[in-house]
Formats: sequence, C-alpha cells, structure tokens
Amino acid sequence: MKSEILAARLHFAPEAGQIWLDTQRMILVHVETMGSLRQELIETLGRDRARGVVTRMGYASGKRDAEFARRLMPDATDSELLALGPQLHTLEGIVNVSIVALEIDIQRGNFSGDFIWENSFEAEVHAAAFGIEAEPACWMQVGYASGYCSELMGQSTLCREVECVAKGDSRCRIIGKLEVEWGDAERDMKYLRPDPVADRLLELQSQVERLRYSVQEGQHSLELVGTAPAFNAAFELIRKAAASQVTVLLLGETGVGKELFGRHLHQQSPRAKAPFIAVNCAAIPEDLIESELFGVEKGAFTGANQSRPGRFERAHGGTLFLDEVGELSPGAQAKLLRVIQEGEFERIGDTTTRKVNVRLICATNKNLREAVSDGVFRADLFYRLNVYPVLVPPLRDRASDIPLLVTRFIDKHSARHDKKITGITPRAMDALIHYEWPGNIRELENIIERGVILTASGEAIEATNLFSPLQPASLRPIAPVNRAGRSEVEALVEVLLREHIALDDLETQLLDAAVQRSEGNLSSAARLLGLTRPQLAYRLKKQVQMK
Repeated sequence: MKSEILAARLHFAPEAGQIWLDTQRMILVHVETMGSLRQELIETLGRDRARGVVTRMGYASGKRDAEFARRLMPDATDSELLALGPQLHTLEGIVNVSIVALEIDIQRGNFSGDFIWENSFEAEVHAAAFGIEAEPACWMQVGYASGYCSELMGQSTLCREVECVAKGDSRCRIIGKLEVEWGDAERDMKYLRPDPVADRLLELQSQVERLRYSVQEGQHSLELVGTAPAFNAAFELIRKAAASQVTVLLLGETGVGKELFGRHLHQQSPRAKAPFIAVNCAAIPEDLIESELFGVEKGAFTGANQSRPGRFERAHGGTLFLDEVGELSPGAQAKLLRVIQEGEFERIGDTTTRKVNVRLICATNKNLREAVSDGVFRADLFYRLNVYPVLVPPLRDRASDIPLLVTRFIDKHSARHDKKITGITPRAMDALIHYEWPGNIRELENIIERGVILTASGEAIEATNLFSPLQPASLRPIAPVNRAGRSEVEALVEVLLREHIALDDLETQLLDAAVQRSEGNLSSAARLLGLTRPQLAYRLKKQVQMK
C-alpha cells in the first residue's frame, strides 16, 4: 500500500485536542520527552525492569497496529499485511524500515524476516543519555515488531535486534522468527512477561485516571468530541458566539448534548469564572417553575416559610441555561420576556424590582415556531430567543464521530468501574456505526457503560455485551422466533436439508463468512463460530488442502 494512502487515514482534530489513525487515537510526543522518561525508568527501576516496561509498551502498540492492518486490508496477502507494519512504524515517526528478506505463510505457520532500521529515535535518545554501550537499545521498536508479527501469525513471534546504532553499529537491524525457532528465546521473551513493579506503576496510573474522571464528573467535563461536518458547523457557531452576550437557542433532539454545548459556550465566554446555573424546565412542576426561576418572598404562599433567591439571582454575572424552555408556563414566559428586555424581575410575593446581569442560553427539542402557531408559546418571546439559533446534530448525522465517542466513554467508564477494557471489537463497532440512535449520545454512553460492566478486564467489548433485551431487534445478536413458532436456526436447517446442501459446502461458507465479517481477525472469527482459534486455523488449513 502506498504511504500516501496510509497517511490519508491520519486525521487531526485540533479543536478537540485529538489525533486519529483510522479509529485509533494517537499522540505526538517530543523525542526528548521519551528520552527523559527512558532515563528516569532506567535510573528508578534498573535497566532490566525498564527494558521490560518499554518493550511491553511497544508490543501492545504493535498488536493494535496489526489489528488495524487487518481491518484496513481484509483481502491483502500475508506479505502485504506484514509490510504494512513497517509502513505504520515509519508513518508514526518511530523509524524508517526497509525489508531485506521476508517469508511468511500465516496458514502454514511459516515466518522469517530481516529488516533494516534507519533514523531510529530510540537509538538516538539512548545514545544521547548513556553513550555507546555493548547492548542494542531499540527496546520499544523490538517490542512493536514482535507484537505486530505475533498478532498476524496467531502465535508467539520474536524479533531480535542484531545491530544497533546505540552500540556503535552504522545502522539498526532486526531478525524475526517464530519463538519456537529461536534456540535461546527465553533471554528476550522474559521482557514480554508482566513485572510486579511495572504492574504497580500501571495500577497507579489507573488510580490517577479514576481520580481524574471523578474530578471531571464533579466539574462537568467540557470536552466536546467530534470532527464530523455537522458537528463542526455547530461548534463553529458556538465559538463565534462565546465572546458576545447574545442569547443562544440550542435546538436538537433529546440526548444530543445541548447542555454540554451550553457549558462549553459558558466556559469559553468572559463569564467563565462566574456561575453556570442549569434548569430543566420540564422537570419542575408548573406551579413551582416561577418561584424556582425568580425566587420567592416569605409568606408569598402556603409553605413559603422563608425568602429565597431564584435561579436568575444565583446566576448573576454568569450564565443561566434553560433546558426544555418550550415547557414554560404562560406566566413564566411573560416574566422571562421582561428579564430579557429589561434585565429586571420581581420575586413571587414581592414588589421590589431586582436588576440582574445574566447571559441566557436556552435549549429545546420542540419546534417553537409551531408552538407559537398553536398558541402555547409567546411569539414575542420566541423572537427574542431565536436571535442566534444553533442546531446540535443527532448522532445518526455524525456517524464518523462514533469511534471517538466510544473511546471517550470506554476510558470514562473503565475508570469509574475499575476495569481495564482494551477497546471494542470490529463487529461491535460496526453495529454501533450502523444503528439509528434514537437516544443519541446519551444512549451511546449508556450502551458503552453496559458493555464495560459486562466485559472482563483485559478484554475488548463484544457486540453481545452492548445490547440489552430491551434494545430494538435489529441490534440484538440473538435470532428472533419466526411466525411458525420455530427459531430461525431450525428454519435454516429445513432449507439446507430440502436443498441437499452438502455439509462440507456449508462449513466452507460459514468459515469464509466468519473470517470476512471479522475482517481477517481469526480470533474474532473463532468466537463467532464458537471455536477456539487453533480449531478454526485447523479447519481453514484443511479447507485449503482440499482445494
């Protein structure tokens, strides 16, 4: 594959602070920073333990890139899949890779490779910190190559650096073979095994993540995630309105994140240090909404035992967010209009006029123009609110943002539920992308939280762990019962017997369909068929021999 085609999968979202390689989030890190981290690890943990931590980091990265390669090139040959790894390593700025020799046959379990590395960042930073040494130093890169090849081959594969600039050679060079073909593999394989000290560091990192998300929950995380055109259009309108005092009307379906847009607008405005007060007008009884918004004086009505300020007074100097503004009573509408026009109001049961300085943001999922025509919403108030409308798009109109949101929610709920979820399977992601999302982003987050809860630590979320029995039938992986009262499987058996379909032909079609649906990932295909990976590999090998 040409490097420019691969580079086209690299996307920058500077307004969200994110970089994406297809569905994988990436980061840009200063080489000097990696050198400092490496030096600190060596000085703190010792050379061997530091090498293990760095090697395992590379190994995990290599496995993820191999999974990406299968999704990107489902019909590629074994050699093309393997060659994509060096191209990704080069694209990611790690090292420039040239293939000297390569033999690979995944089905037969054959692999050997010889690779030249030029401009290795790792050799560069190691030599700068420690000078020329007797041992090779490209630990992360070796881990990456071993992880990438192991994932493709479906069995443990080891790459070993035999030349390295950090030990005085003119170039870096690695040799790759299956683990079983190395007579002394143990001296390298030990760095791929978890280390108690390293595990403790990772656990501390998880604790930091949990603390970070708990703080964000208390402060309402303001990160708006998205790069889709519909999202960018709404985001740009919010950005332009932030510096002004204009009343903003956020329109959109339930669950699209209107309040998050409102909070972001407040945070980017000159009022950011003042209060942000949110009110759900639909959640407050009609006879209490006015007292909630404008306050009440003692004795104004039965139960008003003391005077108290309303939301407008509490938001003084800041922003008041009125969600579901279309649900306001006629009396509340009239008082709201006065506040917008005059900047003043009276508490319930009081005759004193109070001045207030509030930036108003309103939101609704109703068509207010129709509400005006129906006589349930004041026309003059509508025109006051509709000065700067912003349509927040539904999730179905920004399907390209789903992988970004899924990553965000997996990180968030993994921390909340003390899980180490590795991601989401291609089949599960495909189901999410093709769903209509009537509940929008709120529904997506709830589904991901369910997936995190049901998925074991260290595993990726499967489609079967995402959807509850209450989900629409189109999302449920279990086949419905047909009208005759028999399962679809039973009906299929009848068709196969009636049409005299040979068992070998059926098995071939099932195997091919499972591999295709899993985008070449044999482990995922095996799970679809209820087999182990070796069982599937054996059947596929037998299928090739029969041909």
